[in-house]
Amino acid sequence: MRKLLVIGIGTGNPEHLTVQAINALNCADVVLIPRKGEAKDDLAEVRRQICVRFITNAKTRIVEFDLPVRDQSGEYRQGVDDWHEAIARSYADLLKAETAEEGAAAFLVWGDPSLYDSTLRIIERLKRIASFELAIDVIPGVTSIQQLCASHRIPLNRIGDPVVITTGRRLREGFPTGADTVVVMLDGECSFRHLDADGYRIHWGAYLGTPDEVLIEGPLADVSDEIVTRREQARAVHGWIMDTYIISRIAS
Repeated sequence: MRKLLVIGIGTGNPEHLTVQAINALNCADVVLIPRKGEAKDDLAEVRRQICVRFITNAKTRIVEFDLPVRDQSGEYRQGVDDWHEAIARSYADLLKAETAEEGAAAFLVWGDPSLYDSTLRIIERLKRIASFELAIDVIPGVTSIQQLCASHRIPLNRIGDPVVITTGRRLREGFPTGADTVVVMLDGECSFRHLDADGYRIHWGAYLGTPDEVLIEGPLADVSDEIVTRREQARAVHGWIMDTYIISRIAS
């Protein structure tokens, strides 16, 4: 039975890797590194650096592959579903070509595989369509939420209060009912601009835990425009951006 190691690598700082993750890397026969085009080569480069720094097993190979591109012309959920199916089939071909029947392959997943990442869902598809049996090991990683709180030196939750984790798409529908603290991920449209700016405080960060880290915090009414501007500038420089933020109600 083939084994697939799904390894969380943190938010871009190689020092986020845990001992468990390093050990798993060195158990793999092959590490599979996705490429997402020239504009996002930095994402592949971080994975390459991790491999160079931490792999000591001379038998572990590195194989890079081009990740299928999502068609964004149609309905969102159907487009994502079709995209995940294409990725799963790509994974099946890769594993069959690059691993023996008892071999092990590793995927390096940004942040943690459990949090707003589709790798584990895609692997469930892979298990259904693959012509071989597959065992899965998941190694957790540092999340962007953890690093955001560490970089801003704040606790995530207020005493005794819940925290809601959502997306920019859902935030545009309104601030979650009954919540005082909301973590927003996957927001390419700065959806906080849809809120009543006078009622909230924001802690925002991009490229968290890396030398390019950008942090902004304050009352939303004061820093909203600054975040939008800095975000656009950073994306223009790097060709991509990964950011997240915490929105909190200002106590009346």
